[in-house]
Amino acid sequence: MRFCWDLIEPVMPVPYVPTLGPVRPDDALPHLFEAVVEAAGSDRFLPYDKDQRWSAAKAERVVADAIEHERNLTLIPTLSATAGGVVKVYVYGAAPDSLSVGADLARKLSAVHGAGQARIVWFLGPDQPEAYARGVGNRVLLKEFGDGPGEAPDVPVTEWTHAGETARFDLFARGMPGEAFVFLGEQMRAGTVGPVLTVLHDGLVAGAIGPMETLRDAAGRQRLLPQYFGVLPEYCGQGFGRALWRAAMHWGHQHGAAYQLLQTEVGGASDRLCLAEGLTSLGFVNHKAVRPDERASAIA
Repeated sequence: MRFCWDLIEPVMPVPYVPTLGPVRPDDALPHLFEAVVEAAGSDRFLPYDKDQRWSAAKAERVVADAIEHERNLTLIPTLSATAGGVVKVYVYGAAPDSLSVGADLARKLSAVHGAGQARIVWFLGPDQPEAYARGVGNRVLLKEFGDGPGEAPDVPVTEWTHAGETARFDLFARGMPGEAFVFLGEQMRAGTVGPVLTVLHDGLVAGAIGPMETLRDAAGRQRLLPQYFGVLPEYCGQGFGRALWRAAMHWGHQHGAAYQLLQTEVGGASDRLCLAEGLTSLGFVNHKAVRPDERASAIA
């Protein structure tokens, strides 16, 4: 499918491509949109897809025959086989009923494909109040390395590889909320990911950021990929997070990265840190679950 870019561009406040995520504002967006649709019939990764480091096959694909593309509104649905099936509808639109129309499509496709979850995804520009995205959205942030990596960390940071001792990292991972660092520890032991940067306190891992990896984008530029990033609650407020962040930026710069794109929970600790470190906000990506029995008017 070929998109009429004059219809999408005016209603795209954030440079975000379904199944790929955020991209640079100067990327060839029409090419990227067409590429994800062309790949929809397979489980293959595009060569610049950051998700390829986590699995052998692409989990989320565009439902190409259900795309709705018209003036002021483009709906691009995707289907993922994970978690019992997830339908997402990416809403690019400015009309007051855009989210309701997107939710209707998500409900319909969820029933058609037997998906356990249905969601809508919509976008707000960087000039919008962040209050609109709190609780439902992530901020998209851009770090450019053209002017160097920034300030050096003022706390010692250790680089761990998969070949190093993992017992101390496992103890840290179990102390962090969620399963992200447990998963990362498993990948470290399997030797499938790059190094992880850590801060130690009394010989124990107090915080970590990683894996540290780069990948060329569609234009051939090297980018630093997003990382898991966190500090144990009992060590927050001691500057460990800032030290890890700065060490990661130095690692990226030393390994030839031109930039990094991140998504942070609006108002969260990582969000506040990245803004304080001077990253550029590209806008907000918002998510909402759609209940099968929810009235359309309740979505807007």
